Amino acid sequence: MSEHYYSNKTNAPSEERTWKYTLRGETLRFTTDNAVFSKKEVDFGSRVLIEAFQAPEVDGSFLDLGCGYGPIGLTLAKTYPGRKIYMVDINERAVELSRKNAEQNEISNVVVEVGDRLKEVRDVNFAAVLTNPPIRAGKKVVHAMFEEAYQSLVDRGELWVVIQKKQGAPSARKKLEELFGEVEVVEKQKRYYIFRAKKV
Repeated sequence: MSEHYYSNKTNAPSEERTWKYTLRGETLRFTTDNAVFSKKEVDFGSRVLIEAFQAPEVDGSFLDLGCGYGPIGLTLAKTYPGRKIYMVDINERAVELSRKNAEQNEISNVVVEVGDRLKEVRDVNFAAVLTNPPIRAGKKVVHAMFEEAYQSLVDRGELWVVIQKKQGAPSARKKLEELFGEVEVVEKQKRYYIFRAKKV
């Protein structure tokens, strides 16, 4: 089976690079590498999700599900220093980069774990889960992520998802509406949809 950015391990040679990016008014230094998603810049979908996100009114931690090298989770940690941000990815190299990026940006309110979907954080209940899901892993995997996120949220907690129209936004919305009491499109840019699904 060929490798993907959502593979657990990689044989791709390491070739780290470090660059700066400004998100929500915070300039962060990111070190990236081969075999991780969007290694040259923060991808457009993640940027739209980061800028659109508004913290729910309920207390609790946030989860960056499929964190990659950390742009979503680390920006949230900077923006919401009073919240603990959990960051999970199946890709071991990506998780190591997230840990490195947290350290070099002096961010301490994060917990970064290697894990398949929410298995490593199943004992935690979240106020918000954010994800730019691995569309190429297939609809079954993405919809399972939605189901596990629903189960992990506190009452009135929220799942925030970015997904392109051509990559399954209509079916994603249908699945979210089956699970959640309230689903809305918060933002739409260049065929990228930001869904907010509230557990009510």
